Amino acid sequence: MKKKVFVGLSGGVDSAVSAALLLRDGYDVTGVYIKVWQPDWIECNWKEERRDAMRVAAHLGIPFVTLDLVKEYKQGVIDYMIKEYSLGRTPNPDVMCNREVKFGGFWKWAKAHGADFIATGHYARVLPVDTKNINYKKVGYYSMLAGVDKNKDQSYFLWTLNQNDLPHVLFPVGHLLKPKVRKLATKFGLPNSDKKDSQGLCFIGKVDVKEFLKHYVKTKKGSVLDEDGKVIGIHPGTLLFTIGERHGFTITSKGPNDKAYYVIDKDMKKNTITVSRSLKSNRVNNGEVGSPKVASIKITRTNWVRSAPAIKEDVMIRIRYRQPLVKATIKNISTLLLEEKIDAVTPGQSLVVYKDEECLGGGVIF
Repeated sequence: MKKKVFVGLSGGVDSAVSAALLLRDGYDVTGVYIKVWQPDWIECNWKEERRDAMRVAAHLGIPFVTLDLVKEYKQGVIDYMIKEYSLGRTPNPDVMCNREVKFGGFWKWAKAHGADFIATGHYARVLPVDTKNINYKKVGYYSMLAGVDKNKDQSYFLWTLNQNDLPHVLFPVGHLLKPKVRKLATKFGLPNSDKKDSQGLCFIGKVDVKEFLKHYVKTKKGSVLDEDGKVIGIHPGTLLFTIGERHGFTITSKGPNDKAYYVIDKDMKKNTITVSRSLKSNRVNNGEVGSPKVASIKITRTNWVRSAPAIKEDVMIRIRYRQPLVKATIKNISTLLLEEKIDAVTPGQSLVVYKDEECLGGGVIF
């Protein structure tokens, strides 16, 4: 019998090509559009995306289902995001969307409906571990690798997956470059072959995060400080800002040739943000967030895809999507020592750990 796979069809080209490839390879494929919560004050776009997904399914001649995961998305992604921002942290909603919705609620539903696998259009790879020189009890059966296309690699957003997930997860385009995916979309005659890539908050799309938060969290205007503690401007609310940001606040004391200012610190209790013309500042921080440049990073809510890296093991890390990898050493299960100090380390964001091409897992910066 053919293996049954439910493919998350978002309406985009990557998931559409994923479905086409699986169908070509002999799977029993069903397309699934996941409907999630959206605020009633923004322009609704889910019906258009669902229509594109339906067109793909019709073109491929596969069954199509709309799956309602509104509750899972609202509780697992939106409520989490609002809570984290309220505490002064900057969460990554795409990570939580993958954990709670795409590889949580989606798989739970698919399994109940007889699925062997679920598939998405993520640029990442799942591979069985080489069994010759390993002990299964220690490292697990499957590893997750970065996508071959380094410009599209999405393993950063998938660090919460583990051995309970990987045996039933397929990433059909993870071994391809984006231009190849576009060519395949044309080859398969997919109706969305020339559709642009989506951007913005997972599922919801392009929405200004500050405007979004203002609808759900009370904010209060506060002072913008320079590195010496002098008031040089105003801002609409400390919780709206993240380290490294250079927009959204007003500098009232500046000259015509001043360079851009970056947020290097914020104090939730005093409702102030501190800015500098350079993120390279060595200023000693007495706020709540941490110094602009750090030599070590602590993480919480850790997850290791196969097994935790060894103490003193040399690894590579990134603390932002598409950031160049940085050399680090595992000090203990929740602390990493960096070879060189880095800036804009932001509590609430994900730190993801790599060894060569393999994504080992990660945690949330605190």
